[in-house]
Amino acid sequence: MTAPPRHIWAALLVVYVVWGSTYLGIKVVVETMPPLIAAGTRFLAAAALLGAILALRGADLRISRRELAASAIAGGLLLGLGVGLVHVAETRIDSSVAAMIAGTVPLQIIAMRLAAGENPARATRLSTLAGLVGLGLVVAPGLGAGSTALGLAVMISASIFWSTGSFFSRRLRLPRDPFVATVYEMAAGGAFLTVAALAFGEWSELGSEAFALDSVLAWVYLVVMGSLVGFTAYAWLLRVAPISLVVTHQYVNPLVAIALGMVFLDERPSPWTLVGALLVVGAVYVAVRAERPRARPATVAPRGTPADQTA
Repeated sequence: MTAPPRHIWAALLVVYVVWGSTYLGIKVVVETMPPLIAAGTRFLAAAALLGAILALRGADLRISRRELAASAIAGGLLLGLGVGLVHVAETRIDSSVAAMIAGTVPLQIIAMRLAAGENPARATRLSTLAGLVGLGLVVAPGLGAGSTALGLAVMISASIFWSTGSFFSRRLRLPRDPFVATVYEMAAGGAFLTVAALAFGEWSELGSEAFALDSVLAWVYLVVMGSLVGFTAYAWLLRVAPISLVVTHQYVNPLVAIALGMVFLDERPSPWTLVGALLVVGAVYVAVRAERPRARPATVAPRGTPADQTA
């Protein structure tokens, strides 16, 4: 599948800005809403909206059992355990710190590739090591406080689940239409989280105070922009653009999140945390550059060959 460059860059801009802002939105939502309920209902609502839009446009939403199982796995890892745990983590840590930790995802995927027996370029391996050092600097200031330390551990777990989902999603037999796949992935992630909310007693604790105006508006923003627009743009980009270009959002999102957190939430990361963030962003940039395929003028790839399958 091919797409005009202007469409690809428009979708990238959406992912850059919108996903960078979702960390701020999540922080506002979980100030009053239980985190698993907020995340689960967010994805269920977005899945219903996108499904309705596709149905009105005449799209075929029927998929095979194998595709349904693959969508459930991807949605459970990426959205249920990945994004869902971000909501939990942000009840205890700043939105900017959560975004910095999430920025290590490309480096984690490289580490998984090494464990799987692949042999990335030397620059890729060195940048991964540098990025992990940066991650240590990001989390170190909060290790002494119990609540914050727990939030950091949950956020690191969330990033690992997202990395695992991203790593294995390219090996799963998902629906051919990326928008249809997104509907089922969000539905699976949302169902997982709402059941988890029931298991952890969140539904019995839900009161009127949870529906503060700021939290409700932030939840609507997350449904429409973060889930419906952002995740759909990301899923589309994975089908039409080189993965080395798509993952550049990982070193833009943390910068957007840090800026928004400082402006709107008065978050003030420590100097060591900012140094760690810059080290992570720089490491991801080097890794993406090292993994980008070089042009080979002497050969022409057959039409339809994927442009890049690096990460």
